[in-house]
Amino acid sequence: MMTFIQGLPENVIGITASGHISASDYETILVPAIEAALKKHGKIRILYHIADDFSGFTAGAMWDDMKLGLGHLHAWERMAIVTDVNWVAHATSLFKFIMPCPVQVFELNQLAEAKQWITS
Repeated sequence: MMTFIQGLPENVIGITASGHISASDYETILVPAIEAALKKHGKIRILYHIADDFSGFTAGAMWDDMKLGLGHLHAWERMAIVTDVNWVAHATSLFKFIMPCPVQVFELNQLAEAKQWITS
């Protein structure tokens, strides 16, 4: 399930991923929010918080995540990934070099710092 993080500026999409994330979560929640924000702002920032009860992504969700990231490659101004899931943190660190924006990984106990960084 994906839920929005409230209290962020309009150009920042904050999402919390919990449980098992499916392609439907991307297609009905995240993609429409990003498309709407991109219409208002030329570039946007993403705060992706992976909650402690996260149990994984479906293959379709992983595909949608890749399509979303690469499909809007120059739309990103900053990305903050907040997670204690080792493989997500490592994959983000491994692939952040292809992103044309700053990407920072934070641990779950650093959510406040991630919010500050993404909005600064």
